[in-house]
Amino acid sequence: MPAWLQPVAANQPITPIVETIRGLLTDATVGASALWAVGWCLAILAVSMCWGAWLFGRRAARR
Repeated sequence: MPAWLQPVAANQPITPIVETIRGLLTDATVGASALWAVGWCLAILAVSMCWGAWLFGRRAARR
């Protein structure tokens, strides 16, 4: 794996979300992965909302 891609692979959002869901379904300890999962979900939601608002404003200005 290239050096520039290693931090992306180490800090991607899917693993903490899957580990949290797996832990909740199997009654295992969730640990810090639950906080990371919620943090990633909130960050993705915030970016999506900002991007959507920007696109809406851009397209609404055309009309």
